[in-house]
Amino acid sequence: MHPELFSIGPLTLHTYGLLIAIGLVAGIMVASWIGRSQRIEFQKIMDMGLILIITGIIGSRLAYVIINFSYYKTYPLDIFKLWNGGLVFSGGLIAVLLVMVWYAKKSGYSLWQLGDLWAPAAAVGQAIGRIGCFMAGCCYGKPTDMPWGVVFTDPRSLVPQDMLNIPLHPTQLYSSLSGFIIFIILMILSVKKRFEGQVLLWFLILHSTSRLLIERFRGDDRGLIFGGAWTATQFLTVIILIVSIIMLFILKSRKEKLKAK
Repeated sequence: MHPELFSIGPLTLHTYGLLIAIGLVAGIMVASWIGRSQRIEFQKIMDMGLILIITGIIGSRLAYVIINFSYYKTYPLDIFKLWNGGLVFSGGLIAVLLVMVWYAKKSGYSLWQLGDLWAPAAAVGQAIGRIGCFMAGCCYGKPTDMPWGVVFTDPRSLVPQDMLNIPLHPTQLYSSLSGFIIFIILMILSVKKRFEGQVLLWFLILHSTSRLLIERFRGDDRGLIFGGAWTATQFLTVIILIVSIIMLFILKSRKEKLKAK
């Protein structure tokens, strides 16, 4: 596609980085809008956003480096080349949830309240960021003969050279579309939710389900485990999905018991 928008001397504007930045700004705006209805000050949203963004990037990158450790142990400086792509959303998600637990205790907000605040923001941010993946050629799909297969021709893209000029599943766009759909669902749910944590848990459930479906069409190295039966991402996603479903039933049951009293 178009991994680089333009270059001025030694400076290059990478499409991936630009769209990631746009996604982060969009996420902050969504969180600010939701926070306004909960009387959370804009400055607190910005402070939280900065912490969660940094945490998410570090967690996502760390997961990617672990999965591709054989490469990065040879080229360690490439760990810092974020403009070349290489963020594992599940890794960032787990890191953010852990930091959110810490922030909830520190700030006095409940974990579920913070989760409901930031879940729609995460969905729209990811949806926009995945378009950046598409433009850069990372997170590419397997070869396909479907009419919507996408052919990458730019040698600067992150698609391997031997997969250029071959129709591939546009898995980046699959993820982007699912992200926008999840975002819409979560925004509706934010208005109609019956208990704290409902929005966050539905985000985790919907994202995990879509991720497991899309993962089947991914063509990049995902870090095979269990003798190649699963990818590392699938394993993490299944754990997140199971825990989220269990917690949704627990919180729903607690709400119903309180109503019955």
